[in-house]
Amino acid sequence: MGGQIIIIVDNVKKVIEDLSRLIGRDKVSNDPAVLALHNRDAAYLYGDSKIVVYPKTTDDIRKVVRYCYRNDIKIYPQGGSSELTGSSIAWEDGIIMSFIKMNRLLEYSPLDRYVVVEPGLRLVELNMVLEKDGYFFPIDPASVKSATVGGAINTGAGGLRGFRYGTMKDWVLGLEIVLPDEDATLLRIGSKTFKSREGYDLTRLIVGSEGTLAIVSKAVLKIMRKPGDIISIAAFFRDLHSLMKTVLNLLESGLDIVIMEFVDANTVEMVKNHKNISIGGSGHMLIIGCLARDSNREDIVNEIVRRIVVNGGENVLHAYNMEEAENRGIYSIRRGFYTTLIERASRETSNPILYIEDISVPPSRLPEVIKEIEEIIEAYGIPTGLAGHIGDGNLHPTMYITDPRDSEKLKRMGEEIMMVALKYDGVISSEHGIGLMKKNMLEKAFKYRASEKALELMYGIKKIFDPKNILNPGKVLP
Repeated sequence: MGGQIIIIVDNVKKVIEDLSRLIGRDKVSNDPAVLALHNRDAAYLYGDSKIVVYPKTTDDIRKVVRYCYRNDIKIYPQGGSSELTGSSIAWEDGIIMSFIKMNRLLEYSPLDRYVVVEPGLRLVELNMVLEKDGYFFPIDPASVKSATVGGAINTGAGGLRGFRYGTMKDWVLGLEIVLPDEDATLLRIGSKTFKSREGYDLTRLIVGSEGTLAIVSKAVLKIMRKPGDIISIAAFFRDLHSLMKTVLNLLESGLDIVIMEFVDANTVEMVKNHKNISIGGSGHMLIIGCLARDSNREDIVNEIVRRIVVNGGENVLHAYNMEEAENRGIYSIRRGFYTTLIERASRETSNPILYIEDISVPPSRLPEVIKEIEEIIEAYGIPTGLAGHIGDGNLHPTMYITDPRDSEKLKRMGEEIMMVALKYDGVISSEHGIGLMKKNMLEKAFKYRASEKALELMYGIKKIFDPKNILNPGKVLP
């Protein structure tokens, strides 16, 4: 499931010289230190590309695409390289196309509620501009400080606010894309309007395609008024049944819930001990974020706390806004979940392998699913943290190994967890994508649903968009 992949581009020197003539030497690099930053994802997968190009304009992109098409050179589009499935690393011969120099906010219309941005703009930078006028872009993956618009589009990213606001597919209105064909064809699909039904929805086809169909050169994103304060409430439960009863009760309450997060009891203790977090309470942790206006925030706190306590919740904490919530440490355990596992694994070896699952099931099926996942964790004995966006049924069991000889064991464990998701009407990937890591399971998922024909259609779509298979090859499709 891991390891070093050797990438060899024939005539590296010539390719660098050719690309430098086309777009400028300052936009082409083969510096080993620079390449090292681009040749890995945020988990453990590595590539070894010898060339990175940094387009500054759509014209730069098209020049590189035409050259690569004529010379059969693979292209790997890359944003912040913060993905978790290897979806942007150079897995075969080819060059990395990084968009960090295409990071401008090109157009901003608060009245029409959209922005036009380049793919290298980071989500956190976009929101820094929007919040000055009381607007925001709601997609917030865990890597929000490094995640770019283009990367989030390619992976179809979500985040903590996904329960309320969905994922990238719900917020991309239109795209400018470059096709990997002889002419580097430029297309503008979608629109700047909230309603658009002009034939097949090609925009949604690109969102989540993991850079395998086209290169995003501009994006039209929907924005919205920043909501009022988010009330945050955390509580601990001695047993999973009580927590899930609370979750389902809150889902039926009619409250305007934005965030609903879960951390299992073992992970709570692990994170608290590792991070020296002094927050009171033990057991399974539930975190609720709910929109409220000043006039009714006290009533909402009381209503949520009442439902929690009735169902057995203890050590309840609350805060009336996100700043207060951060100061009280309400999100510290949930946010410390992933880094705790990385740091623990890194203490044991300099090159640990982390595997982050990303399954979703209908929320009503979560009690059975979590029970079966915990049985799998116990059976395999691999260190695992269990947390997730429980409001929309999205779980992230995160495992690590320190001995590469356990890679196959780790792979089998991940596949068993994904099969549990399929068993309960769920999916094997929710917001991280398929990339390299889940290609075989994608095939199993369609077979499980007796829908193998869907894969044939996907292969056909790939062939139409990318006839020579030069764009991010080897990803998504088995």
